[in-house]
Amino acid sequence: MTNEAEEPPRRSGPPVLVLITGPPGTGKSTLAEVAAAWLPAAVFGHDWAMGALTPFNEIQDALQALDHPTYRHVGWSLLWQFARAQLRAGRSAILDGVAREDDIAETRALAAEYGAKCVVVLTSCEDVTLHRSRVEGRQRAIPGWYELDWDHVASFRQRWVAPSDIDLHLEASVELEHNVEHLLIALGR
Repeated sequence: MTNEAEEPPRRSGPPVLVLITGPPGTGKSTLAEVAAAWLPAAVFGHDWAMGALTPFNEIQDALQALDHPTYRHVGWSLLWQFARAQLRAGRSAILDGVAREDDIAETRALAAEYGAKCVVVLTSCEDVTLHRSRVEGRQRAIPGWYELDWDHVASFRQRWVAPSDIDLHLEASVELEHNVEHLLIALGR
């Protein structure tokens, strides 16, 4: 007899490539970790990948010379490569970052290339006061990466165009348990 806690049931079947997108502070990383535990899968975060490049001055100089879409694409290219290695080995992967329509299209193409199910999740937080409290109350502590402040996120909210090619939209003002339930259903519970 052991005292170990029982593991929750995990998904079986072909690999799944999950992309969780949305504005900063809307629960992407929290939901990515939930999906990772259930599938099981590795989570690859855009900010983590770009943060890993900060110690290299020459790389930073080159990145800063790029236009914003190309800069973002560098990070997504790293994530797709990490995901490709997982899918090639028959394992699921989760991508966590602010993805636009073109990023979603490339993610879906990658999943199709390996016969994986692709699930794109959009997170949002319509309640501005709640969103602000979520941003101001968090400390991600990603090595090499900066903490976002509310002014940055408020400006982002004004520019953000939510992608349309999504499979699930989760609102941060709803209880987390509700969002988790819908996420697991989308993943094939």
